[in-house]
Amino acid sequence: MKIQQHKDAVAMGQAAAAHGARELRAILARQPRANIIVATGASQFETLKHLVKEPGIDWTKVTVFHLDEYVGLPEAHGASFRNYLRERFIDQLPARAEFVPVDADAPDLAAELKRLNARIAACPIDLCFAGIGENSHLAFNDPPADFETEVPYIVVNLDHACRQQQFGEGWFPTFADVPQQAVSMSIRQIMKSARIILSVPDRRKAAAVKGTVEGPVTPTCPASIVQRHADCTLYIDDAAAAELAR
Repeated sequence: MKIQQHKDAVAMGQAAAAHGARELRAILARQPRANIIVATGASQFETLKHLVKEPGIDWTKVTVFHLDEYVGLPEAHGASFRNYLRERFIDQLPARAEFVPVDADAPDLAAELKRLNARIAACPIDLCFAGIGENSHLAFNDPPADFETEVPYIVVNLDHACRQQQFGEGWFPTFADVPQQAVSMSIRQIMKSARIILSVPDRRKAAAVKGTVEGPVTPTCPASIVQRHADCTLYIDDAAAAELAR
């Protein structure tokens, strides 16, 4: 794992976006299409804001996979990650990318999972943009995360710390409104990405960053698994780096 530290979230997001854009240009220069994963949440604001402005990317040749979504939450809800991605990413691109959303409020959730799993199985992932939760989750794989399942998209239960983070960031009016389950890309599916770019700003993520970088690889710190990835870069700001020993 490579670590890039920057003074604040803006500088971090600019650097992560520039890195991602370089990778995308290189991918599209050697193959007809690129398959990427894009995450949501407050940690991704600056990265996505700058990524959509990067020149020289033919977005019509990019397929965007959605990382996770709350079970039962309609897309019109302000906390919907589909809504987030459409507003902050897909609709901001200079040309239309193909978007594969997670419709976690589908009447037949099992059928939706089957659709998603079949689709991503046919598309090797070239690049994954993601973050790390306050509880060190990767996507919505809360601790202890399932490091073994090969199923690409799974239904997971959200722990108290995860739900508290979603409430604390202002996505829901009360803690009770935060859903208790989500559809999440699995740990092994994320790790199959050829490259991973993690954007993790804020002092409240410092303990999770420390566990991810300096702790053992363990399901109780799900993001620690990226220590085993061949090409993962962690972008952090000074606040998120506060507890690192080095």
